[in-house]
Amino acid sequence: SSLGKDRADTVIIGGGCVGVSLAYHLAKAGLKDVVLLEKSELTAGSTWHAAGLTTYFHPGINLKKIHAYSIKLYEKLEEETGQPVGFHQPGSIRIASTPTRVDEFKYQMTRAGWHPTEQYLITPEKVQELCPLLNMDKVLAGLYNPGDGHIDPYSLTMALAAGARKYGAQLNYPVQVTNLNSRSDGMWEVETPLGIIQAKRIVNTAGFWARDIGKMIGLQHPLIPVHHQYVVTSTIPEVKALKTELPVIRDLEGSYYLRQERDGLLFGPYESEEKMKLQESWVTNGVPPGFGKELFESDLDRIMEHIEAAMEMVPILRKADIVNTIAGPITYSPDILPMVGPHQGVRNYWVAIGFGYGIIHAGGMGKYLSDWILEGEPPFDLIEVDPNRYGKWTTTEYTAAKARESYGFNNIVGYPKEERFAGRPTERTSGLYDLLKSKCSMGFHAGWEQPHWFYKPGDETGYKPSFRRTNWFDPVGREYRQIMEKVGVIDLSPFGKFKVKGTDSVKLLDHLFANVVPKVGSTNISHMLTPRGKVYAELTVSQLYPGEFMLVTGSGSELHDLRWIEEKITRGGYKAEIENMTDEMGVLSVAGPYARQVLQKLTNEDLSDASFKFLQCRHLKLSNIAVTAIRISYTGELGWELYHRKEDSVPLYSAIMEAGQKEGIDNFGTYALNTLRLEKGFRAWGAEMNCDTNPLEAGLEYFVKLNKAADFTGKQALKQIKEKGLKRRLVYLTLETDNVDPEGNESVWHNGKARTIVIGNTTSGCFSYGAQQSLAFAYVPMELSKVGQKLEVELLGKNYPATIIQEPLVLTEPTRMRLQRKGESPKI
Repeated sequence: SSLGKDRADTVIIGGGCVGVSLAYHLAKAGLKDVVLLEKSELTAGSTWHAAGLTTYFHPGINLKKIHAYSIKLYEKLEEETGQPVGFHQPGSIRIASTPTRVDEFKYQMTRAGWHPTEQYLITPEKVQELCPLLNMDKVLAGLYNPGDGHIDPYSLTMALAAGARKYGAQLNYPVQVTNLNSRSDGMWEVETPLGIIQAKRIVNTAGFWARDIGKMIGLQHPLIPVHHQYVVTSTIPEVKALKTELPVIRDLEGSYYLRQERDGLLFGPYESEEKMKLQESWVTNGVPPGFGKELFESDLDRIMEHIEAAMEMVPILRKADIVNTIAGPITYSPDILPMVGPHQGVRNYWVAIGFGYGIIHAGGMGKYLSDWILEGEPPFDLIEVDPNRYGKWTTTEYTAAKARESYGFNNIVGYPKEERFAGRPTERTSGLYDLLKSKCSMGFHAGWEQPHWFYKPGDETGYKPSFRRTNWFDPVGREYRQIMEKVGVIDLSPFGKFKVKGTDSVKLLDHLFANVVPKVGSTNISHMLTPRGKVYAELTVSQLYPGEFMLVTGSGSELHDLRWIEEKITRGGYKAEIENMTDEMGVLSVAGPYARQVLQKLTNEDLSDASFKFLQCRHLKLSNIAVTAIRISYTGELGWELYHRKEDSVPLYSAIMEAGQKEGIDNFGTYALNTLRLEKGFRAWGAEMNCDTNPLEAGLEYFVKLNKAADFTGKQALKQIKEKGLKRRLVYLTLETDNVDPEGNESVWHNGKARTIVIGNTTSGCFSYGAQQSLAFAYVPMELSKVGQKLEVELLGKNYPATIIQEPLVLTEPTRMRLQRKGESPKI
């Protein structure tokens, strides 16, 4: 066997269904010189022994698109490649056997309503009609997806391989990658026993070997193999007698899936965190060299309670014989979602790894990654699978603790604002963590712990998730009033914080951002757009000294944004460097009408409105602690963000709390912050805008300077979008609800002439303590976007009346001051 060529555009490392799908999509899109290297044979690893389930359902939003693309591709693959794929589509039903689970299904229905995928909430009668073998005693409802089913993973991979070859990709096996060298020009040298291939880019699709490949270039990918078992029975007369194949059943309380396999049944459980098994030795010592199509010892004791639950739900199982138990490795990332995309810190290194559900994701992720590689930007937003959501804080211990939890929680109820507690806190905590941890309910943000809301005597404390208003509802109202009437402090240390400097720094930022570059001593809100004019990121940009900038982004976007900027610097040859200051710097924000009064006690610097204007930044000392202060606040009230050395967080916080005693200063958390920003009509990246939206439809025109001289990324696309006119836009809604509030991604309905149909979706929402009603942002078609338009928002299976109102509900403090100076009375 030989390599055939010593140069390639793209080298894909690993021949499971994901790698082969990527080769197929790149080649089909016309990319020449695609080479896939597989060390033993195609499907070796996790692909060949997978149960092959395919479903349209995903609780995520854009991951539904990945599932839908995969299914549509698998339906046509046999015809296109001449290879049978063994695709069965009997549909699938998730079973609800508790009232909370019925709520979850209703919650999922409003999130699916604005997507093309078919999904129905069905009655027990309909469940029984579709699946006559169930014991109906506990069934309250079903969530039904027609078109779901299962596929033979080996045949699927072989069909994709045949397609890849047909379009000109080269699949080489057995060829092991023994080393990877990055060259200074960004090219890679891929070493194999048969010689070296030079590649423009490499893609790691190595499944449970992905860690070993990552180690070759100094990366520790947070992946761990878990043991997953499924059981196959012999022929069961009742199954054999069926006229049509049974739908796939997912018994969520029993935590297993069950489907028909020929004339018997196949079922696979997800056992609890305590019982499940990790293959930790592979993480410490690497995967055994010869492991390819081997399995683990099966262990039925470990899954006994699930077998019993399945026998109760499907009584004919009691009489069946188990003929086969498959126990094989599946790779888990800490949150079960894969890591897909370019990797920060290494040039031209891409990954598609950590697939807990590789069969259903293979088709869609192959297409998604292929589009991104060829077009320079993702086709839609999937930040939840960004490999850069992990960082130095994702240790092996963290990965193991999270994988156990994620596996055990496979079928747990998915609540809004969900928190999961394994592996926390990480080593990445703010300077205030120890001081605040017992006083509040903390949320997890990119490794950090951040206060969601604070406890007072008499509160019901702790994490009490619910689909309706829960224990934090009144305390958050209290914090809201604290900021509107007095003054509060919030820990914003999780922000991503970068320093940019160098002779080309101004030029770099002028090309990166759609807004103008702020003057020295000033701050603005700026957006990085993609070439197609989508919103890749939103940052605050401050010019601290001539040519020296501080850039600040949300915690979840830190490495996502850093990678984009670093790539821009390298590709454009800018003389500028960017330094990640996230872990060294703490941030405290002080906000509310008495913010100035409190901070003024700690400094000689004049903080008056005339001297320290809105959106100005400067270095000063507060209680003798050096801070960079920016007059900006996401609350929309009077406030400053105070950037400081992490080791100064406690003394700074203590000094501010001490100084604010008379004013009644107190803590507030991110839930109150979110309410305050929504009332002010502030957009949030990841909700109102992301790689699915352009800044014009998101209502960000104010921050986009199409007439500035620099040809910033996305400018030409945006001009065209503006010329063509928008199809939809972001509107601001009030809702008449009862004990439930919108939170984003719900279906928006319009009662038209003929019928009521879904016309859009919410992006975020909350209860407004100021207006005493619910508030939401939503995307709707232009013709339904006027103020006063009546719409409906679906929450937990019920449509609530909504009205588009003039935004914002509450004017920001700088606007109120401006109006006051003009003698007008502002609305609060």
